[in-house]
Formats: sequence, C-alpha cells, structure tokens
Amino acid sequence: MAFHDALQVAAAIAARAPSSHNCQPWGVGWATDAVTRRTAAALLAAGEPGGRAAVSPDGGSAGTAAGAPDGRLGGRLGGTPDRAPDGTPDGASAGSGRVPSRRSEYLVLALDRARELTALPAHATEMLLSCGSHGEILARALAAQGWRADGVCLLGPGATGGAPPFGGDRWPRAWEPLCLLRLSPAPAPPGDLAALRETVGARHTNRGPYRPEAIDPGVLARLASSATESALLRAQQAPGAPVAVRHLVGAPERAALAELVARHGGRDFAHRAAWRETHAYIRRDEAEAARAGDGFTLGQLFGELSPPRRLGMRAALAPATMRLLRHAGYDRFLARQLAAAVRRSPAAVALCFDGSDGSDGSGRPGNPAGPGDFGGFGGRTPDAGSVLRAGAALAGYWLAATRAGLVLHPVSVLLQHEDVRDACERRLALPGRALFLSRLGYAVTAFPSSHRRSPSHALRRV
Repeated sequence: MAFHDALQVAAAIAARAPSSHNCQPWGVGWATDAVTRRTAAALLAAGEPGGRAAVSPDGGSAGTAAGAPDGRLGGRLGGTPDRAPDGTPDGASAGSGRVPSRRSEYLVLALDRARELTALPAHATEMLLSCGSHGEILARALAAQGWRADGVCLLGPGATGGAPPFGGDRWPRAWEPLCLLRLSPAPAPPGDLAALRETVGARHTNRGPYRPEAIDPGVLARLASSATESALLRAQQAPGAPVAVRHLVGAPERAALAELVARHGGRDFAHRAAWRETHAYIRRDEAEAARAGDGFTLGQLFGELSPPRRLGMRAALAPATMRLLRHAGYDRFLARQLAAAVRRSPAAVALCFDGSDGSDGSGRPGNPAGPGDFGGFGGRTPDAGSVLRAGAALAGYWLAATRAGLVLHPVSVLLQHEDVRDACERRLALPGRALFLSRLGYAVTAFPSSHRRSPSHALRRV
C-alpha cells in the first residue's frame, strides 16, 4: 500500500488513542520535500540532535506544500517537487508502470501546545503520555499495513539549528516536535490491521461499576508483560521496559487506595483553575460533543442519566456553583463516591517509572538527559523521552487489557499533586514514580465512547 494511503488509515485508528480530558494534544508531520527528508535522515543517522548539514543554507526547507495550503493531508492532494499525489517518489504513480522506490518514510511526532492542558504542572507528564500512546498506536497501524518503524530519535531543543523545526512555514507554530520515526517497507501479517482497528475501537474509559470477580493471575501476568511489546521500543531498540507494572489485587491494598481517593479525590473539584479547565471539556450533549470532536458528555462521565438529573449535574458542576458547594462538602462527597467505586473494583493497576537505575524518578519531565537520549532519567528528573516511551507502554497495556475483556478507569487525581502522589507511592509501596493509576476489572454495563476530531486536523505534510 502506498504510504500516503497507509498513513491516512493509521491516523484514523490512532485518533482514538487515550488522552486526558480527551484533549488529543498530538500532531504528526510527514516529511515529504527533499530538504525535510534529508534533515530527518541526518538526525536519525547521527543519533543525536544536530544534523545541521542537512538544513538548507537559508535555514528553511525547500519545496512547496502538498495538499491543503496549510499542508494537511486528505481532500485535494497536489504533488510536491519530488513526490506524486499517492506518495510515490519522483512523480511515479502506482499505475505508471514504474516500480515505486522502496525507500523509507519519516514522521515527526509533535505536541500541539494549542491543545495541551496547563492548569497543573502534572499535566505536562499527561500530555507526553498521550502523545506517546498516539505514536504507539500509529506505529502499530502502519506496521499492520507494511510500514514498520525501524528508527526513532528524540528531538531536543535546537535540533534544527534554530530554524523552523521542519517544513518551514508549513510547520504549525503551536507544534513542538518530540521525536522522529523512520518507517520502512516490511511484511505485514494478514488480519493484523482489522484486529488492531477492532481493539482500538473497543478501548475507552469505563467509569461504571465493575463485577467483583477476581482477575486470573495469568491474565495479569500477560498484561504486565505487554508493557514491553511496543512498536516504538522495538524501533528504538531500548533495553528493558520503560515502566514497572504493579497490580493491586489484595483487599488491604485496594482499601488503602480507596482511602487515599476518599481523602484526596476532592482536589479535582476544589482546585479552581484545574476544575475550570476540566469543565471546559464537558460537552452539553452528544451533538455538541460530535461538533467539537473532543471532551466528554455527562453520560460518558456518569453513565445514563435522566433528563432532570442531567440538568442538575450540569448546574452542580459549573465552576461558579462548585465554588459555593465546596463549603457544603460537595467535593468530598464526590470523592467518596469515587472511593466506593475503587473499593468495589477487583483490582487496580499502577504504571511507574522503573527506578532500578538508582534514581527515584521524581520531578517533572524536562529536556532530554543527553544527546539522542530516549530513555533513562538523567538524574532525578524523568526526561521527555522516558515519558513518551511510557506512553507507548501504556497504550500497549490498555490494548492488551481490552483484548482480555477488561476495562480501565484512571484515577488521575492521586498523581496530579506532588504531595498526594508522594503519599500514594509510599502508602502503596509502588516501585517508582507513578505515572498512571487506574481501576481495572470487568464492566457491568457498557459506557459510550467519546468523540474524536477528524484525523486530518493532526496531520501535515512538511
């Protein structure tokens, strides 16, 4: 399959990757002109930020944008100086009688700063986790169509010598490049794409009650090993797992987790800026959610609601109302409800940065620890590459859980405030800095999936 077509199919699947508040803070640039491709190849070949010899003398990129004026894929696709509309090089089309080149393709995974959450410092980690999850699903979907990731390079500050990152003025100003992927033709097992599409489509947060039955230890062991089954990790050839997986199945552990939620779960509602940002993603109804393509409805938060209760919840959750209801303990009431759901769940899962390198993995994600580093903590602070890798592992875990018939409900509030996160790690004896914490079990009732933006919003030719 031509890469252009494979990329559009993969983007549609990866659009359903998990993200905080369903904010979808990712972007993907496809290197199509000659200068951008040389820059990408040089960065990957060098294995470190640099590659200035591959940048044009004027600091920009040669060629003109293909597709829409802003470089989006889809719709009316024009050609580039070195590429035909179907993505084959040098003007050769699939039906031209010329054999298409088997060369590699390059993608740039980015964080869209215009879509990120910013109310809490911990949101920086959540945004990178989301981008890593999106990149992992994108890589799996491309591999299932015969384009396997065989090279990964983390991009740090100054990777292009101070020039526009990639593609000159075609690169969106709000996008911060995170890593480069090189993809090359490779055999794809039959049926992989359909299976992946089905699993990704079935994966979504379920905030309802879970059945009390215990999860088989063999299933939990397979889920724990799924953290190492990452397309991005294989491409980067990073040793070991980026995260440690800890399942909380004993009654004392689950009771301790529920107690932490009851004590601290109200932070979500009591923090003015954080709740105002959260509330901005609550959509009035399905029609508004479909138009926005992001966020969630009250039904996706609380399950099926009667019209009167829906109106009541909408009024109660408004930031101005919440400020008043805090004095009546409404935030603590909501925290106790969540704690009860945690207590009744048969298991919980914590994904933690593996602190086996001697660091405790504390602190906020910062710049890469060193040139080309795509793992490790660089001292006490987990670098952006480690968080991206952890996001890829999270995607692998969640997809494996979905295949096993399990559902998840993240309990992010315990990780969004440093004092609460520290108390949680100590109380539960977690093996490192916690980055993801969730209920885990078999759903009693199905919850509706959330809407997604058109994949074309997150794709650009550069």
